[in-house]
Amino acid sequence: MGGAVRDFALGNQDVNDYDFVVRNVSAKKLSSFLKKHGLVNLVGRHFGVFKFVPTPVARGRRGQKLSWEAFDIALPRTEHSLGTSGGYKDFEIQSNPKLPIELDLSRRDFTINALAWDLGKNELVDLFDGLKDLKKKIIRTVGQPKIRFAEDYSRMLRAVRFACQLDFEIDKPTWQFIKKNINLINKTKNNDRVVPYETIAKELLKAFYFNPVKALDLFDASNIIKETMPELLKMKKCIQPKNWHTEGDVWRHTRLCLSLMNSAKFKKRFGAEKPGAQLIMGVLAHDLGKPYTIQTPKKDKVDRIRYYNHDTVGAELFSKICKRLKLSSPPHYGIDCDQTAWLIKNHLVDVQIKEMKNTTVEKYFLNPGVPGNDLIKLLYLDAQGTIPPSGRPDMGTFNILMKRIKEIKKLPRKKTQKITPPILNGHEIIKKFKLKPGPRIGELLDALREQQLTGKIKTKIQAAQFLKNYLAKKK
Repeated sequence: MGGAVRDFALGNQDVNDYDFVVRNVSAKKLSSFLKKHGLVNLVGRHFGVFKFVPTPVARGRRGQKLSWEAFDIALPRTEHSLGTSGGYKDFEIQSNPKLPIELDLSRRDFTINALAWDLGKNELVDLFDGLKDLKKKIIRTVGQPKIRFAEDYSRMLRAVRFACQLDFEIDKPTWQFIKKNINLINKTKNNDRVVPYETIAKELLKAFYFNPVKALDLFDASNIIKETMPELLKMKKCIQPKNWHTEGDVWRHTRLCLSLMNSAKFKKRFGAEKPGAQLIMGVLAHDLGKPYTIQTPKKDKVDRIRYYNHDTVGAELFSKICKRLKLSSPPHYGIDCDQTAWLIKNHLVDVQIKEMKNTTVEKYFLNPGVPGNDLIKLLYLDAQGTIPPSGRPDMGTFNILMKRIKEIKKLPRKKTQKITPPILNGHEIIKKFKLKPGPRIGELLDALREQQLTGKIKTKIQAAQFLKNYLAKKK
């Protein structure tokens, strides 16, 4: 049913999300049968949907059990609206073993998801021209958009997400309804959201993950950004100095940076693996603070267009957006709000790379506790997306940074460690020099670490002598 049939029709052989509908069998008999062959969990009293994990019947070469994903096995279902709130929970869903498959399919959201494969007859069931829409690369509702979306307003977000995921277009009636009614995703009933933020977060992050630029364009054109992340809209028409940014305003710069994640240059440098949602959202909001901090010569009497503290302000704004929309909630696609804000806050960290200590380079780019690799990619995209009058991005600062990181990585370390271990830790320093715990120990550790990373100190004896001299100078 649905997604698995759609993906097979699109030529995707790596399908692991299977939904089955079983007719003419009671829920009791179906449950009894499934329990003989695996683990079963009935979802809801009237849904007639079983989560089924079959018992492995084969073993690998070393005797380990093969793993199976859970399957959804359902009885045909009918839905009866309890109102027009647009919330899926406001529908009474009842299973009916004798319900024709045609009625079950008629309640699906889009034609491309209303496909089924009859295992008994070994034939495709396509009542709403879903196969034609797949070939035309069209997202279209089953029946009238007004009816389908009134059943569940989140389907409007889902339509846009599928357009991004499959690189399809949304048919005109479906698109027109979305543009006119997308504000309904923020509707409330009895002080509760009809469309939970968790649902919005899932569709939003998946859309940006699959196609960042198309997601930005469709979310903007449909007013989804206005309804979910209106803070971003100020990037439009936020001017930038032309001696650095001939690509245009902050919005266009951001869009260009997002597009570069799919460039051959980016893939050659960082590999073909798809960038994660956290990096994508970091790129999306890295200059969010600019329109909130902009100063111009005419208005503010500054020497040129400036955006003082836009990195910090942007990080704070995005942190609020992330927590408001619960962007950390979706399984597999959820992001860490604090770490993404950290990327935004530090997207200018390489400006002082020539004067930067090795310990600082290590802190931002080689510390397992922070997303250093994503920060490197963000810095690269920001530089590549900044087009001066020459038309050639200035990669000088970025190249110096990469050289510094490469030099630090060459320092000796244990095979199990990603970065060079400290020669002495805080406890050892306290014990050896009979000092009390406090800020002074951190100062000594930083000073010693810098000497170690520059290659001037390689042994514990050298480290102890350095600290002895350091303490003597501080007296």
